Amino acid sequence: MAMSREESEGFLAEPHVATLGVAAGDGRGPLLVPIWYAYEPGGLPWILTGANSRKMRLIRAAGRFSLLVQRTSPTTRYVSVEGPVADVAEGSGALHREMAGRYLSGEALDAFATFAESELADHVVVRMRPEHWLSADLGVVG
Repeated sequence: MAMSREESEGFLAEPHVATLGVAAGDGRGPLLVPIWYAYEPGGLPWILTGANSRKMRLIRAAGRFSLLVQRTSPTTRYVSVEGPVADVAEGSGALHREMAGRYLSGEALDAFATFAESELADHVVVRMRPEHWLSADLGVVG
């Protein structure tokens, strides 16, 4: 059963690992990779990726991308959101820490933040303007 827009936005706001999908060109299926993302209901989902990474080159070429988040316990739920790139901006240590803080805490967060400062300086933040939503909560079936 499809979730309401409010339920979908709430689920997307939880710290799931997303699958990013973006067109990979003629004769290829889409590029599908796991990625951290951030989202607040009513806002723009965003990711961080290398400015010259394959993901970013494909996102620039396509002008849009998709994110899919899911869980299987206690019930199967998923939300997929797709839309055009709303903004690409320079990343920062603060953005890396904010993103990582959704998934890590304590010493693990501090270690990742230190790593990001030295190794991920070329990252950009990519924001999506959601146009298409697809969701289901299979726990309400039956």
